[in-house]
Amino acid sequence: MHIAILGATSQIARDFVAAADLTGIYTFSLYARRPDAVKQWVESLSLNHILQVQGFDQFGSGPSYDGVINFVGVGDPAVAQSIGPSILDITLEFDGLVLNYLNKYPETRYLFLSSGAAYGSEFFDPVSDQSHAKFSINELKSQDWYGIAKFHAESRHRALGALPIIDIRVFSYFSRTQDISARFLMSDILRAIRDKTPFMTTDHNIVRDYLHPLDFHALVNLLLKAPAANAVVDCYSLAPIDKISLLDAMQESFGLTYKYVTESGLGKASVIKSNYYSLNRQAAKFGYQPKLTALEGVLKEAEFILRQHGPRSS
Repeated sequence: MHIAILGATSQIARDFVAAADLTGIYTFSLYARRPDAVKQWVESLSLNHILQVQGFDQFGSGPSYDGVINFVGVGDPAVAQSIGPSILDITLEFDGLVLNYLNKYPETRYLFLSSGAAYGSEFFDPVSDQSHAKFSINELKSQDWYGIAKFHAESRHRALGALPIIDIRVFSYFSRTQDISARFLMSDILRAIRDKTPFMTTDHNIVRDYLHPLDFHALVNLLLKAPAANAVVDCYSLAPIDKISLLDAMQESFGLTYKYVTESGLGKASVIKSNYYSLNRQAAKFGYQPKLTALEGVLKEAEFILRQHGPRSS
């Protein structure tokens, strides 16, 4: 099966392509803004199932694809907020690129990497198949643009019900290729362990559902092989993990020390998503059954990262 990957510099795209090398199911054409960086990565791993690495301007110029997976987006929340409303144009541009391709090849499967943010910014409770997207239309904030871009893309896809498009909402994802300089909860924790400094956080407990790359790979395999459908699925692990239990587990496994402080003590204001995960099990209808809990996946990948980075010398 020949798959085109858009946004091949992203972490989750690279994890998927690398995992696929072990199965022999796919060959890939990779597209990115920085194809030279992708070529270096391919060469460093000696991946033999990559047919070509090119810029976006070459997308669709060769043989037809069996599937297209659109990973174009922003992985770091700080970066997403800094680029602001331009994410609307970026998402529209590359989604439109694939939709134009589908007009020519309507049998091609299209998987679009969406986000839990498509539900809006309110996560007092986990979402479900009965949840509504919520955006404060009269008071939109900088953190809303990313979710709105994904919501708009999903809306376009549902309007094209005859085309085989499946949106995959990723909530939290963690792997050994995580950039620990990024501003994620897990990255902050790993830096604290590496630097042997206390991790500062509030005592407000939150819940996250970290998806392991092997479970993501299994889900994508099922969606590509399933009968053609126009649908959306939420990603989930065997069980989510709350922050306090996560901190205790990281303390026990890796010696993390942590300290509770006030929000003002962190020197920043943040949007707290108390329960950023989904109870929507639509993916199970495609045969998806995750193998790992969020905690099992985090511990497995964190151990590898910390072996690679090691503690900083004083």
